Amino acid sequence: MDAQDRFGALIGDMPLLELRRFGERRNLRARIFAKVEALNPAGSIKDRTAWGIVRAAEAEGRLVPGQLLVDLTSGNTGIGLAALAAARGYRAKFYLRASTSTEKVALIHRYGAETVPIDDAEFLAPGGVDAIIARVRSENPDAFYTDQRADPANPRIHHDTTGPEIWRDTDGAVDVLVAAVGTGGTISGTGRFLKARKPGLRVAAVEPGPDSVPTPERPQVDTVEGVHRVTGVEPRLLPANFDAGVVDAFIPCETREARAVARALAREEGLFAGPSSGAVLHAAAVLAGRPEHAGQTIVAIVADSGERYLSQDDAIARPRGGPGPA
Repeated sequence: MDAQDRFGALIGDMPLLELRRFGERRNLRARIFAKVEALNPAGSIKDRTAWGIVRAAEAEGRLVPGQLLVDLTSGNTGIGLAALAAARGYRAKFYLRASTSTEKVALIHRYGAETVPIDDAEFLAPGGVDAIIARVRSENPDAFYTDQRADPANPRIHHDTTGPEIWRDTDGAVDVLVAAVGTGGTISGTGRFLKARKPGLRVAAVEPGPDSVPTPERPQVDTVEGVHRVTGVEPRLLPANFDAGVVDAFIPCETREARAVARALAREEGLFAGPSSGAVLHAAAVLAGRPEHAGQTIVAIVADSGERYLSQDDAIARPRGGPGPA
């Protein structure tokens, strides 16, 4: 195996962990399995996204040796891309929200990549994300823009790896998939694969509750990175990689609920997950408590580790800005 490919060989095949104590303490009717993605080499499910985009671009000749990789990210994709850039000899530079956790920024820097902070208020302006992306492209005309929101390699890598792993590890018994919507790649690609195998399978997306959505009038609402609102958003403003036709239900979750579930998960199961995973598991628990899901198997995507958010300790819950890409 080529030395540069060894990093990619470590990505994927992440385990499923049944959350038995979590379910028993809440008298849930369904079994919940966590897809533990923090065990990827750079620490999150976004390693899959980074690998898929980079390898596809290399194969298609869109990415050349030594080129600069750039994107707009709230951290995990940037970390995965930064690690891949270091392993494969690229340079990397990422634009991210000024309120991105200090741990994520530090990790990107440790891999040798550069970061450019963007004021959170810019994301809330009309057409804010599009304007920021235009800036990223204009300031780096010779770079390869990895375009995690629209590159089809993003959902494709989840269709080709995440979905088949869940199908294999549940012996096809999975009934419900629950995930967050960042760029839309994970839920769309994984959901498409599983529904093709089992048409009756349901896909649920968690999104912020009404008190956890920042507005121009309330820009400092505490939010969860990687959990974005989908319902009520104009289709043109959603990531191109998000396939709304895959999702059957949207479950709201307030930030305080996401943080509480992430904290409970650590104390009840010994699994230290980030707040976006807390939101996903909140939604999974809501579904697992409903009569129609009694006896079913629910798989929840646990995207990363809580170690990346210690500076945002939920006891402090410092104000956060508006949502950006995952």
